[in-house]
Order: sequence, then structure tokens, then C-alpha cells
Amino acid sequence: MTDDPVLLRTEGHAAYLTLNRPRAINALDHAMVNRIAGALTAWERDPEVATVVITGAGERGLCAGGDIRSIYEDARTGGGASAAFWRDEYRLNAYIARFPKPYVAIMDGIVMGGGVGVSAHGSVRVVTERSRVAMPETGIGFVPDVGGTWLLSRAPGLLGTHLALTGAAVGAGDALLCGLADHFVPAEHLPALLADLATHPAREVLSEYARHAPEAGLAAHRDWIDHCYAAETVEEIVDRLLARGEPAARETAGTILARSPVALKVTLAALRGAGELATLEQVLEQEYRVSCAALSSPDLVEGIRAQVIDKDRAPRWSPPALAEVTAEDVARFFAPLREEADRT
Repeated sequence: MTDDPVLLRTEGHAAYLTLNRPRAINALDHAMVNRIAGALTAWERDPEVATVVITGAGERGLCAGGDIRSIYEDARTGGGASAAFWRDEYRLNAYIARFPKPYVAIMDGIVMGGGVGVSAHGSVRVVTERSRVAMPETGIGFVPDVGGTWLLSRAPGLLGTHLALTGAAVGAGDALLCGLADHFVPAEHLPALLADLATHPAREVLSEYARHAPEAGLAAHRDWIDHCYAAETVEEIVDRLLARGEPAARETAGTILARSPVALKVTLAALRGAGELATLEQVLEQEYRVSCAALSSPDLVEGIRAQVIDKDRAPRWSPPALAEVTAEDVARFFAPLREEADRT
């Protein structure tokens, strides 16, 4: 296998795109995003290509997200590389969602952050027993992006709010329940499925290989999830969780309280805003504002430092408590960007 971070090939009537940074669990950088977009544009116009398939190299997963070490350095130095990366990444997410041919995403193993963006907007989304799907941004002082707030705001009940605030990873059954995937295929059948896509329509191939998914664990927790996350504020959500009798609810409160207070409040506002927007493109525009604002938030640098750079798992959030995050603090993340103001 070559060192090219994105491998492209066609076979029969299928085009195969493989993310090829297995040591980094295929984390995305700007060049990879542009290469994917260019390949999709060419394949959309190619009459010989009927189906596009995206997979990840290695055994660990499709994609663990964006290259957050690069984002960390950019945020520390006040650069503009991350904003440029996100602009093109979010455009790619929207393009995938409207891609006119079957776009088959093999969501095997770890699929997080940007990995969700290049898979869960596709028209055919396949999970396996090894799948672990998450939008874990609040744990690094960030907010779900890549259209994550669009997807999670449309999950049944308030499951999406639970996943967004906690950053919890879910398996195949819950990914299907939450609308993040369409089909369950045992991992041992993936080689045959991928081969058959070259010669048969995606719908036929999936009807042959799809099986009943494992149980959706979150289904048994819908009662307390829907009740607690219906609260108006993050503080009240935590209070409701702590007041419940279910151990899982109280454990969830502890998980939330370990996340960035600013990121939690902005995430809740972003999710509720996304639920009122009509299109994915509108949501991505909102996410772009939020992401760019996060670059100047101390919690993004501190969260990445604690989780990825120093790995002490002891972030010092600023401010450290939910009660100290004001409405003005949250509103700053949704303010129009200078480039938007310049157009008006």
C-alpha cells in the first residue's frame, strides 16, 4: 500500500476511496479533504461509475476525525489554517449529502468527528459489530461539527442531545436507532460486499449482506434521557440526571460535568438551533461560525492539550463551572463572522 493518504481506484462500476493514514486512524487533513472532493467531482461526471465506496485502511476504524494536533498548533498561534480546513471540510460534507449516486460508507471500527462527516451524510451507511460512532467534541472544549448537529438534532427524542453533550460512542444498534447508519453487516462479510459492489447495484448488494443489528442499548434508557434532556439549561439537565434513580443517569451527570462548561452550553444552543434550520447547508454555516469562534476559546487548546498532547486527562476549563458561563459567552460563538459582515 502506498503512502498516499487517500487511495483511489475503480473496478467495474464502482469507485473506491480509502482513507490511508492507519496509524492516525485515518484522521483527515486539508489535503485529504480536497482530494476526496476532487475524486467525487470526477466520479459524479463519469458515466462508468455507478457507486462510490469509502473505507478506512487498517484495523482500527474508518476515521477518528480531523487532525487535532494541527488544530491545536493553529489555535495556539492564532493562525487561519483551521478555518480554511473547516470551510472545505464542511463543503465536502454537504456535497456528500447531495451526491447523486449511491455513496456507500463502511463505518467499521472507530468513526468519530470528521469521520462521521464523511460517512453519516452518505446515502448508504454500513455499520458492523466493531463500529464505535461518536461526536466527542465537548471533551476537548469543542462543539459537534461536520453536520453533526444536523444529524443529532434529528435523532429520535433527545438521544442526540445525550450523545452531543456526553460525547459517548455508540455501537451498531444505537447508530441505527439514532439515524447515523442504515444497515448492519457483520465485519467478516465486508470483503465480499465490497467486491460485489463492483458488479451489482448497491441496493441489491446490501439486501444480500445486511443482517439484524445488535440490540440498541439506548432504547432501554429513553425514559430518563428524554425527560432529563428536555430541560432548558445544561445545569437543569445535570440536576435532573442526578435526581433520577437510575445509576446510568447519575453516571451520565458525572460525564457531563467533566466536559468543558463553555462547550456544553454552546453545544446545547447549537443543537437547538440546528433543529430549527431547514437544510444541512444552513446548519453547516452555523457550525462554521461556532468552530471559528472556538479557535479563540481557551478551552479548545486546553482540551486538546489534556487529552492528546500531554494526556494527563485533567483539563483546566475556563471558566471551570457551568454557572460561570454567561449568555453573552454563548452568544459570541454564533455572531456573524467578519467575512459575513463584509458581504452585507
